[in-house]
Amino acid sequence: MAGPGNSKKVHFNSSPRPTLGVEWEVALVDKTTRDLSNTAAAVFEACPDLHSGDRHPQITKELLKNTVELVSGVHDTVGEVVDELRATQDAVRRVADPLGVDLFCAGTHPFAQWSTQQLTRSVHYDELIERTQWWGRQMLIWGVHVHVGISHPDKVFPILNHLLPSYPHLLALSASSPMWAGVDTGYASNRALMFQQLPTAGLPFQFDNWSQFEGYVYDQTKTGVFEQLGGMHWDIRPAPKWGTIEVRICDGTPSKAELSALVALIHCLIVDLDRRVESGETLPDILPPWHVQENKWRAARYGLDAIVITDADSNERLVTDDLMDMLNRLEPTAKSLGCENELALVADIPKRGASYQRQRRVAAAAQGDLVAVVDSLVHELEQ
Repeated sequence: MAGPGNSKKVHFNSSPRPTLGVEWEVALVDKTTRDLSNTAAAVFEACPDLHSGDRHPQITKELLKNTVELVSGVHDTVGEVVDELRATQDAVRRVADPLGVDLFCAGTHPFAQWSTQQLTRSVHYDELIERTQWWGRQMLIWGVHVHVGISHPDKVFPILNHLLPSYPHLLALSASSPMWAGVDTGYASNRALMFQQLPTAGLPFQFDNWSQFEGYVYDQTKTGVFEQLGGMHWDIRPAPKWGTIEVRICDGTPSKAELSALVALIHCLIVDLDRRVESGETLPDILPPWHVQENKWRAARYGLDAIVITDADSNERLVTDDLMDMLNRLEPTAKSLGCENELALVADIPKRGASYQRQRRVAAAAQGDLVAVVDSLVHELEQ
């Protein structure tokens, strides 16, 4: 922690209401080989209206040239966000199709090799690779980032800290990266553990208040760990520029229905905590960092079969049992936010199997042919 008086003021552009914004990373795959296709530049060239002009950019470049990030505007409801993202996805698909490219989304690609992927050149990405070297080049991963508006910086860390017990639920539900470079890793989310190898990635610190966070930013910028807050890649982080808490836990989400469900769950969790903080309610003791870390590993390893630690007294429960109680508790919040239908979709994920389970079923039925897994993921994204 920074010494007395050593802090860097971080202005938080407070959001007047709990708005929503989502970034959905989507990969490009060859229609024939089903390997990744480094054709993002051609996609961008074919649809300039989506990333330039007066509107917010609806697609942006990512570290790798096989990826297009779909970006929503600021909305009030889950339905509005997902409808915009789906329209953007359809527009990207129309220009990708004549290039011989399909769209794909999961936390990892089942068999692609990281060494054959091309990097997007920019000052930020060049600096990232120069610093992180082999681990940075390994980041052949995709995720979903959800922003929820917060009205005051003093509420950010009380909300963030009390959101951490829900971390394994979100990771288990979204886990879609069981395979890496042609091998089944034995994990539900290999992506979660890959990404935390970057020096500023992984679980957030549990600060007591905003001024402690400002002290941390002072330390990090003074020592050159990062020059801007965008270089802080926590799984859940404040986004002061937008006045949001940004949840970056979820693996790449392979369908509109699952995206709707996960965004609704995140929106409800944060708004529920926001309202409880606002009302002055005394919240439960925060989950110790060692329990948070263990829960992340258990969810990454076992997915929906994880036994998670639920409280500071070290009680444990099957994640899906705890999830059902969570959904019941959040129903009134969902109704007030107009996302009760989307929240109800969360319960469907364990019933049909999370993506990591579905991918393994397809691979087994195809006798290990991972091209069939990509086919199934491309088909899911089209629905």
